[in-house]
Amino acid sequence: MIEISTDKSRLDIRQIHRFLAEESTWAIGIDLPVVQKAIDNSLCFGAFENGVQVGFARVVTDYATFAYLCDVYVPTALRGRGISRLLMDAVLSHPDLQSLRRFTLVSSTARDLYRQYGWTPLNAPDAHMERFAPNVYRTGA
Repeated sequence: MIEISTDKSRLDIRQIHRFLAEESTWAIGIDLPVVQKAIDNSLCFGAFENGVQVGFARVVTDYATFAYLCDVYVPTALRGRGISRLLMDAVLSHPDLQSLRRFTLVSSTARDLYRQYGWTPLNAPDAHMERFAPNVYRTGA
């Protein structure tokens, strides 16, 4: 049985770092201290099976008006078992995330999953702006 927890002391930080730094499409090369700082300053959801971490999601939020869902992953060998759905159910039912005006995410690989949970393309893409540094985690960038 898969259990979802927001207890950060249970997170396998090294596993999270390894996945993000080596396998993700968005954080290749990220350093462990950066991952730790991101976790320390976010609402995190770990998926566990028999005490072993089998998934992760992170929400950056002010707990009042805005949230950004990021770093969602399930290890490749464990995909297809509904773990990402359990993570999304936990994120969207979390009591501190119920009154948000805007909840965003960026995804190039799991858009179908997120659509099932009500995410849509930006309402006003011409109004959204960003400062994007795609190589910030790569050595020498």
